[in-house]
Amino acid sequence: MKLHGDLMSPFVRMCMATAMECGLGMRVQLVSAAVKPHEVNPTIEAQNPIGRIPVLERDNEHAIYDSRVIMAYFCSTSGNATLLPSDPSKRFRVLTTLALAQGVAEAAVALRYETFARPEALRWPDMTTRLRARIDAGLDALEHDGLGLLQDVTVASIGTACALSYIDARQLMPNWQSKRSWLSHWHEQFCKRESMVHTAPRV
Repeated sequence: MKLHGDLMSPFVRMCMATAMECGLGMRVQLVSAAVKPHEVNPTIEAQNPIGRIPVLERDNEHAIYDSRVIMAYFCSTSGNATLLPSDPSKRFRVLTTLALAQGVAEAAVALRYETFARPEALRWPDMTTRLRARIDAGLDALEHDGLGLLQDVTVASIGTACALSYIDARQLMPNWQSKRSWLSHWHEQFCKRESMVHTAPRV
């Protein structure tokens, strides 16, 4: 299997970390691929019409995207029912928390584009303010509910750790830890896991 993307993307990293936690790390080859919001990557678009990473290429089978689907596929392929529980009450809580983590990551990536990639004359201050508010609200929810949501190693905790690491790597929300001591400590400890260490991007 080939995973197309770049580990700087929190969504690509979520997938690779999940593969490692599932014991599939040796079967998944990371193929470097970058995408930009204003350019077409023909290799990626040939497999994902939306033109976004990550994309999982499988031998003689259709490609799989987006990150949530790829993470679920890795859990299914490996038979891992811990990262994504089969019990409906647990499963949908994990998936909802993953959606929250991915919403934070999406806002963080958009904030990076708005404050760094977009030409300064075209930047929209109101959008920047709104994106920061979305990230703040998501982090507050994870701080408030994290004890019950993130203690176990699941796709939700992997997604949360990757989102927080992206925010730190891009220095998007300085001192977010100051009013979120539980989440900060949890993130520091989770990042010591082998799956996080081995998927850490080079900044």
